[in-house]
Amino acid sequence: MPLLRDTDLTAAFEHAAASYDLMVAGNPGYHGQLRRSARRLGLRDGGRGARLLDLGCGTGASTRALLTAAPYAGITAVDASAGMLAKAAAKTWPPAVSFVHATAEGLAGAGVTGPYDAVFASYLFRNVTDPDAVLRRVRDLLAPRGRVVVHEYALSGRPAHRALWTAVCRGLLVPVARCSGDGPLYEHLWRSVVDFDTAGAFAARMTHAGFAGVRVLPLPGWQTGIAHTFVAHLPVSGGATR
Repeated sequence: MPLLRDTDLTAAFEHAAASYDLMVAGNPGYHGQLRRSARRLGLRDGGRGARLLDLGCGTGASTRALLTAAPYAGITAVDASAGMLAKAAAKTWPPAVSFVHATAEGLAGAGVTGPYDAVFASYLFRNVTDPDAVLRRVRDLLAPRGRVVVHEYALSGRPAHRALWTAVCRGLLVPVARCSGDGPLYEHLWRSVVDFDTAGAFAARMTHAGFAGVRVLPLPGWQTGIAHTFVAHLPVSGGATR
């Protein structure tokens, strides 16, 4: 099965919105790992006064992780799927959290403008047609020295980690998803990870896009070697202007 792209992928997420929270609830450590990556932004004083962008917020799990790490920040959460976004927005949030329907490539047209003090992107870059262009857009939205954390499935490059990922998807995720008619989305999930950058290659991609201090940090549990946190910042000479 080929990768889903653009409108086909958005439609698949729309269909899966109703059962998505239930699916991720069955993933051991899913929410804890998002919180771990959000803390790796290193925001001080609970993010007081900071503007944060949650890019690809889905049903709000990443937004909740950001809010836990930075309860006093202003958070703009963006997603391309209206159905996923509606699920997120229907939950209880403080006034400083807002939701915007937009693609990662169409942020400016939706009024999402910088500078942001930090950008958090979870499970996003495998799903965009041009990850380099989106990284450049993230760079342009950041204030000088702004921070970016990417929480992503990006394999280590070791055959054992690829084999484990395939076994979990083929043996568990895809069969369960077929029960709700969401098999194509989870087939895409499997293939998008297998076809995407290794962790080292994505770190190099971030450096090439103009980010400094790129670090690749492991995540615990069964996803060790399968999912990673990528942490970087913008040099003082780069980014959006106030």
